[in-house]
Amino acid sequence: MRMADAIVAEGLVKKYGSVVALDGLDLVVPEGSIMGLLGPNGAGKTTAVRVLTTLLEFDSGRAAVAGLDVVKDARELRKRIGLSGQYAAVDETLTGFENLDMVGRLYHLGRQPSRDRARELLERFDLVDAADRQVKGYSGGMRRRLDLAAALVAKPVVLFLDEPTTGLDPRSRLGMWDVIEELVAGGTTVLLTTQYLEEADRLADQIAVIDHGRVIAEGTSDQLKAQVGGERLELTVASARDVAATRAALGPLAIAEISVDERSHHVVVPVSGGADLLVEAVRLLDADAVKVLDIGLRRPTLDDVFLTLTGHSAEDEKSEEERGA
Repeated sequence: MRMADAIVAEGLVKKYGSVVALDGLDLVVPEGSIMGLLGPNGAGKTTAVRVLTTLLEFDSGRAAVAGLDVVKDARELRKRIGLSGQYAAVDETLTGFENLDMVGRLYHLGRQPSRDRARELLERFDLVDAADRQVKGYSGGMRRRLDLAAALVAKPVVLFLDEPTTGLDPRSRLGMWDVIEELVAGGTTVLLTTQYLEEADRLADQIAVIDHGRVIAEGTSDQLKAQVGGERLELTVASARDVAATRAALGPLAIAEISVDERSHHVVVPVSGGADLLVEAVRLLDADAVKVLDIGLRRPTLDDVFLTLTGHSAEDEKSEEERGA
């Protein structure tokens, strides 16, 4: 493990009977960066997080976090990492302050340091007004913020976030993104699992696409999008005749195979060229008298990436829990 690598996984294998959750997973995350672990339900993302945070034993391979072996140095490693899972792990019967104070006590910070840290985090996550309220009265966004605050009580050098914004409204999600960016600016390394490509777009320095327990593609968001054809020109035309004419007119602009839904007269043309190309496409269609009902240019979505790289969409697979992973 190089000094500049905060997380290293080599050939990790984890099986649950006949179910293979991790199938030779390799992963390297440099210090002070955000790695987005992207993949469909059941791909092995949560299993990887559980292994790297010492919560789950693996069958073979090697893993080290913050310079420590996740098996041999598990006790020491737990002092240096933070984890916020898919579901807020907070005690609903306690107040926000009591939750954070309790975490500090569990980390043996001491009575006063635990209280001071709790107040500091409540202020940072805009929860001061709710500090003395029972968590069962918190909104979903407030619970997620409190859960992330709890993961930061011990000031971890490596933070694991397992789909931290799932279920949040857009405003709460943006607020969570701001917090994550602040942490990394302060030197924290983050491993972020997500099904939202826009989340990885905003946050991740590098993205690893995982499917069936192994990394099948890695790169920046733009690099991964380029693998699925860059941009898409999408049209809905009036008739079957217009579909055929669209194929002929826009064929020279396509950088990959044009796809057509004959029933809806929907045409998707993989292209590269941005807004200028859209103008050119409209000109060509007009010249051939194609009746266009709708037209637009868009970049690949999460499902575009999944469909190309994995052969199925993000929601086609069972969750890891359903698969035993």
